[in-house]
Amino acid sequence: MTSKKVILTDKAPAPVGPYSQAIQAGNFLFVAGQIPANPKTGEIIFNDIQAATKQVLENIKAILEAADYSLSDVVRCRVYLKDLEQFGKMNEIFAQYFVEDPQARVAFEARRLPKDVDIEISATAWKA
Repeated sequence: MTSKKVILTDKAPAPVGPYSQAIQAGNFLFVAGQIPANPKTGEIIFNDIQAATKQVLENIKAILEAADYSLSDVVRCRVYLKDLEQFGKMNEIFAQYFVEDPQARVAFEARRLPKDVDIEISATAWKA
């Protein structure tokens, strides 16, 4: 039977609803969608997709580390953008975080995201 463990760290924004920052199930870690909120101040980054992408990826990185995973363990990301025209600028930052053996990824334009942010990213990680 596979165990299930809730992951929670104060180095990433606290959940704002009935969900966990991440769930570890066996060798998999499922990171909930993260928005560009600073975990210390609660400030949300708007109108700067590159700064927002960086904040989201830092939040994901903190959650991964809290579960003893790293960005190199990420096997899939889902990127939700308010405006798909921002894809290129988002991708420039994304490439700085996933340099070797990048994960599988999908990107969508979403008309409305939580707190009306410009980007949200979820991740799935795996390690032996």
